[in-house]
Amino acid sequence: MALSNNQKQKIIDLLSKKIENKLKSYGRETTSMPFLARLIQDNEKIAAYSFIHSMATTLGMSIYEDISVILASETSEEAFRNYGVGGAISNEQKTVISNIISKLRNGNRIAKIDKEIKEVLEASAENGEFQKSGNIADFFMKRNGQEYYFEIKTVKPNIDVFEKSKTKLLEWVARRRIPVNVYLAFPYNPYYPKPYHRFTEVGMMDSPNDFLVGDEYWDFIGGRNTFPELL
Repeated sequence: MALSNNQKQKIIDLLSKKIENKLKSYGRETTSMPFLARLIQDNEKIAAYSFIHSMATTLGMSIYEDISVILASETSEEAFRNYGVGGAISNEQKTVISNIISKLRNGNRIAKIDKEIKEVLEASAENGEFQKSGNIADFFMKRNGQEYYFEIKTVKPNIDVFEKSKTKLLEWVARRRIPVNVYLAFPYNPYYPKPYHRFTEVGMMDSPNDFLVGDEYWDFIGGRNTFPELL
């Protein structure tokens, strides 16, 4: 599916606004970099490095959430960023999720998100309580009556991030108490053209059933060939 002119314009406006705001507000946080200055010996290059680093931080993860909403808005019934999942989690559900994560981490089970979701839904939800932490999905869409929840992360996380993200995905299932689609997503593959592979991810995720990277994510949201068009 090709991006519509409306989607393209919204993305252009979003990027333009982000860059304009940065240019208006930018001020070097650190003007003294004595070691870097001795190595590079070019103040203009050091200033450019400082600005590019600041721009990368500004674009950050939020821009991927905004673009996700733009891409999904024409193919979904609903699309939101920073979406409150709501719902309550019981102690039994927490125990089941904790056991799943522990076994995945120790290599005592193979990641299978469908099986994991089934186990979470089979756990009793009785006496569940609202839990503030982990309540927000970075991006949510509802398409053809199905709910999709996404955690969007930086592309080279450590093992703790994978464990916490997997826990959050399963907790979203527990909160909703119905079968929903949950994903950890990375906006691009830093190892391209090689497949994404990072030691911290091994054994924790069930790619591509709960883990989408780069074109897998963007094409899933916007349709085939969305990623190259987006670039």
